[in-house]
Amino acid sequence: MQARRASRELALILFSQLEENLSKYTQTDFEDIILKSVRILSNNASEELKLTIGPLLDYKAKIEEYEAEHETNLARPIGASNKPVPMILTSELIEKIDAMVEVAEKAIVGLEMAEFATLESSNEVKDYVVDIAKSFQQNKKMIDELIQKYATGWDISRLVKIDKDILRIAITELLFTKGAPMKVIVDEALELAKKYSTEDSSAFVNGILAKIIVEKGIS
Repeated sequence: MQARRASRELALILFSQLEENLSKYTQTDFEDIILKSVRILSNNASEELKLTIGPLLDYKAKIEEYEAEHETNLARPIGASNKPVPMILTSELIEKIDAMVEVAEKAIVGLEMAEFATLESSNEVKDYVVDIAKSFQQNKKMIDELIQKYATGWDISRLVKIDKDILRIAITELLFTKGAPMKVIVDEALELAKKYSTEDSSAFVNGILAKIIVEKGIS
């Protein structure tokens, strides 16, 4: 996982914990919240990996039962070890395996992010999250006004919190941080929306960011 992508996911977790009164936060506060966020990610990843063990053991038991009750093994002498038998993977079994793989992949991403943020060699992750948080703290009024301007028919206070935070992070990057290409910022904002919010969120986020990019002449 790229360091900047890890930073954006951590920033989203950080933003979810911030109160409306941003002026009270110091850099140390931001760093403490990031540390707690890393612990949340790490713990969630560990729990998700643990959750995959139960279903895997269940399916192992089903496969062993299928093998034992196959006509090949039923015909063998009592006490003899079972022989491997052909097995057709059903669509249900494949679906369950796919679901477990998806959970495991999410857990791996969480652990990667935790590793990125805690290794001494990857201070870039923490520094970029703090940069985003401080830049938003200093420019919150302007950023929220931009969101309100283009969130047609929506009161910003009623927007889905995670969508609002994804927009805040992306707009902060587009206008106030350096080093990330506009396309990367937008693409990863859409990925966060698809991953963490509703089906319609990515289109909503994309529409607002596109209008801001045009207004500000960002290229």
